[in-house]
Amino acid sequence: MKENEELSLIEDAAAYVQELFRTNAGGHDADHTMRVYRNTLRIAENEPDCDVRIAALAALLHDADDHKLFSTKNNANARTFLEAHQVPRQTIDRICGVINSVSFKQNKGKAPDTPEGKVVQDADRLDAMGAIGVARTFAYGGEHGRSMAESVQHFYDKLLRLKEMLFWKLF
Repeated sequence: MKENEELSLIEDAAAYVQELFRTNAGGHDADHTMRVYRNTLRIAENEPDCDVRIAALAALLHDADDHKLFSTKNNANARTFLEAHQVPRQTIDRICGVINSVSFKQNKGKAPDTPEGKVVQDADRLDAMGAIGVARTFAYGGEHGRSMAESVQHFYDKLLRLKEMLFWKLF
């Protein structure tokens, strides 16, 4: 794929998630996706074994089929987008493999087995930390009827543990 075609694919993926999350304000929105994408690019700069193109597309599409937001199967939204852009099936499978390795809950502590998976997982986890993580937790809780106590418990169950689970020690 030529450089300008790759750039167009990335731009189209960013536009796709803007549309996909147009009505979502619960913490898994287009702004979250773009922060994960930017974090992915920053981390990937320091990981020579990472295929940046695969990681970038996985970052952009990592919530396109999130079970908390969509009732799709087999990464249907991500696959449909990638197929429409004539991305080869093997590449689609690699991107979807990375996407499937990112989720905290779905993977129950199992580490991704690719550099791209580790990069995108760290990028996603970084967005769950700090002030943004606090805001996202309460936005999601409010949108999904979670009590204040349940949202606070989420910090103990997940968010306060994330720093120690990062692959790249960034701080």
